[in-house]
Amino acid sequence: MKKELLFCPLGGSGEIGMNMNLFGYGEPGNHKWIMVDIGVTFADDTIPGIDLIYPDPGFIVERKQNLLGIILTHAHEDHIGAIAHLWPKLKCQIYATPFTAVLIREKFREKHIDITNDLKIVELNGKVNLDPFEVEYITLTHSILEPNGLKIQTPAGIVLHTGDWKVDPNPLIGDEINAKRLKEIGNEGVLAMICDSTNVFSEGRSGSELDVRKNMLNIMNRLKKKIIITSFASNVARMESAFYCAEKTGRKISLVGRSMHRIYKAARQCGYLNNTIEPIDTRDAKNIARENIVYLCTGSQGEPMGAMMRISNYTHPDVFIEKGDAVIFSSKIIPGNEKKLYKLHNQLVKDGIEVISEESEFIHVSGHPNREDLKDMYDWVKPKCVIPVHGEHRHMIEHINFAKKMQVPHPVQVENGDIVKLAPCEYPEVYDKAPNGRLYLDGSISVEENSKSIKDRKNLGANGYLEITILITPKGNVHKSPIITFKGLPVYQADEFVFALEEEIEKTLKTFKLGNKSQENNLIDALKIALRRITKEKIGKKPFTNINLIKI
Repeated sequence: MKKELLFCPLGGSGEIGMNMNLFGYGEPGNHKWIMVDIGVTFADDTIPGIDLIYPDPGFIVERKQNLLGIILTHAHEDHIGAIAHLWPKLKCQIYATPFTAVLIREKFREKHIDITNDLKIVELNGKVNLDPFEVEYITLTHSILEPNGLKIQTPAGIVLHTGDWKVDPNPLIGDEINAKRLKEIGNEGVLAMICDSTNVFSEGRSGSELDVRKNMLNIMNRLKKKIIITSFASNVARMESAFYCAEKTGRKISLVGRSMHRIYKAARQCGYLNNTIEPIDTRDAKNIARENIVYLCTGSQGEPMGAMMRISNYTHPDVFIEKGDAVIFSSKIIPGNEKKLYKLHNQLVKDGIEVISEESEFIHVSGHPNREDLKDMYDWVKPKCVIPVHGEHRHMIEHINFAKKMQVPHPVQVENGDIVKLAPCEYPEVYDKAPNGRLYLDGSISVEENSKSIKDRKNLGANGYLEITILITPKGNVHKSPIITFKGLPVYQADEFVFALEEEIEKTLKTFKLGNKSQENNLIDALKIALRRITKEKIGKKPFTNINLIKI
């Protein structure tokens, strides 16, 4: 039987976030696998009580004895965020460059898992041999330290997995994109390239961190009062720019927010940010004049518990903002966050605070490739096949069209769960489907999308809660009036509402014999139906209803 090379995305294809990709090689039914990235996405208000969502790894969990390792391209949450939640189901080795490894260790420490023996640190541009795969890390540029593409060498040929990247001629921190090595790999012959699609609609180039720094300095030179910069904590180059501009404008800088401190500490641990001024504690910063301080804080997307939101609500214990101050949103407005961000902007402006964002000034560049960046990568790598990932369907379909314009012979359109045979075949194509889906982190438990806990919470959130407790004597009679409690119902005439419920309960009770177990179960169902109906008639809601029959 001929050995085959497969690619299968379980997350990140058809969405931006939650990246999880599998490469398999071997005889049909007996493949060896590697996983590239294991990320999360963040839930919105439509899923109450849920923060994190990650891919369902069931397909590879069933084959975990053949999983050789998890290869991490970089440390963004959409690439590493699920690792401490899902690794216990996989129990394999993890490979990461030093900065990513520091953040991984911390995730496992929070879960009280000792990962020391299974976390392998790979030097920049280093190699990992996981027979039949030889994986080479290629330094790229992105909006975080140590972003890597992966050259995956197999007996069937070479696959280049780009991870997240852009072409930044002046990344400020870390090396420039290793174009020389990418060209060499292109000359060796690339069977397939798995490529980032995020900015495929954007013309031109993504832009450089150096240009952002220059403009940020110009802006800060004209501002006379307190300055608050909010950005993604993971963007260490932007963090260094904030330190640089603070020093050049004669200001002290203070970090606000747990993530900002965590990333700063990790960067310093790995030898970065050594030539910047020392940040000062937020408690000490209160004693510094407004015109001499810059705060760099989390919450650039208007997160309810982010430092920026707490500052704007005047609930932060150490950072106070006042009329005449300025807030610089040095980040992209992520689609879906517009509503809460504009609400935050409006609140600040209303309070007399100047708001500077990407809409008004050049203070942010993306970490993903625009069309000119993509052209560079295609020219260097010259792949026979391109598989767009890291995008919604509209991004990936546009990327397929772009690949055709770039004369790629065999672009392949995929979605989560598609299994693509890369070799041996006349041309790569989707030939099978793996089970796939999403898992929600509900508290500390992984649940499926259609779990009862989430359905119940949605019902509670939309319709409120009604609870009836009926006390039953040993002789099977009702003791006194039923106990009625309700939450989240628009009831203004409580006595009238309760009386209507009591009347309905009494009427329903007459048709059942208490003391008979099967009759009591039927009674509970009948009461739920009757009370939801009467509540709908009275107030227009059909609440989540709970009936307790208690024998006394």
